[in-house]
Amino acid sequence: MPFSIKEASQRLGCPAHTIRYYEKEGLLPFIERDEQGNRVFEERDLDWMRLMTCFRATGMKVADLKQIVDLALLGESTIPQRQAILEAHKEELRRRQADLDVAFEAVNRKLTVYDEIARGKVKPGREMRMDGEEG
Repeated sequence: MPFSIKEASQRLGCPAHTIRYYEKEGLLPFIERDEQGNRVFEERDLDWMRLMTCFRATGMKVADLKQIVDLALLGESTIPQRQAILEAHKEELRRRQADLDVAFEAVNRKLTVYDEIARGKVKPGREMRMDGEEG
């Protein structure tokens, strides 16, 4: 069952202008048009846009997505190149996750200090050290 851009937008929770932008950037090479020139989306198109949205949410650049699409259009022989792009992105995500883990622990330590202040275990004004110990 084909969908209009409005229906695709609603199903994806993604603004129509974002879908138009993705198409303009060459990320949606298989979007068909009806007799009036309106975009017509199939479920496979929505699945691809969901995947792109996930990749974009992880910080993947549009240029990298475009490179994956361009390589995919060249056929299965380009799978190793596409894998390399995703492996590099995965490694970047690992580095960012490690940074986020450190930041998460810092927030937890600070919350513990504030909780101890609230319970009278630590005096206010002495909680500025990052390791959670009194300073």
